Amino acid sequence: MELRAGQVAVVTGAASGIGLAMARRFAAGGLKVVLADVEETALDKAAADLRAEGADVHARVVDVGVREQVLELAEATYDTYGAVHVLCNNAGVGSGAEGRMWEHDPNDWKWAFAVNVWGVFHGIQAFVPRMIESGQPGHVVNTSSADGGVAPLPTASVYAVTKAAVVTMTESLYAHLRAEHARVGASVLFPGPHMLRTGLWESHRNRPARYAKQRPRRTPYRSLDQWEAAMREAGQEVRFTPVEEVAELVAEGIRADRFWLLPASEAGDDRIRARAGSMLDRANPTYLESFILD
Repeated sequence: MELRAGQVAVVTGAASGIGLAMARRFAAGGLKVVLADVEETALDKAAADLRAEGADVHARVVDVGVREQVLELAEATYDTYGAVHVLCNNAGVGSGAEGRMWEHDPNDWKWAFAVNVWGVFHGIQAFVPRMIESGQPGHVVNTSSADGGVAPLPTASVYAVTKAAVVTMTESLYAHLRAEHARVGASVLFPGPHMLRTGLWESHRNRPARYAKQRPRRTPYRSLDQWEAAMREAGQEVRFTPVEEVAELVAEGIRADRFWLLPASEAGDDRIRARAGSMLDRANPTYLESFILD
């Protein structure tokens, strides 16, 4: 699919990080952009900044875990622009789960699934039927993670499980679109290959009361800056992938109709091979040993 001026791109989780970078990349190409995010102050700033750069922007506060709000987003988008050509289901949260899986607070799972999984599903149901019916070229990009898609990360089990679900959901979406002979493509995005400076580490700032933790935290929430400082103090190298590179990967992937938006990475490729090899050999997952903590 060619990205052309005048087309419309919808991005959730668009007030910061990867979402904002994608919106900025689309706007730079002349696309009209719809920004959706749960954080109103950050959303207003993002929209104002893009408008100052000359972009045609519509912004709406949306909790993607609430189906009605995503349906209302679709109605507002079509009322404003009359079409959608690119849909990026990007909103996501880290759950804040602690300890072993059997010790987890159930609300950590409920919240992570509401946003990371149901949010994607709501986006698909709200927008894709109209995208197909329009007969125009379109593309859906669902944001996963190397933690859940390339190989699971046991220390981030809740987040990894939700992101693994996004991979399978996108594979199913791709197959369904092909079966319908739709002019709409689908991709699953694995941002990286290194850490990214996003608000994911501070997801708790937007945690709804209905998913409030039922047990006191053992440790305070830690910011990305605190984690980075601790790693450097321990002598470990910390590398970051600029979010602008992720946005460019998405734009290139849409143009090429590429399903796997997976940046090249020797470490990532090794994890994929190790996991696939374990399955083909019917062997125990020894590739997880390096991630298992005492």
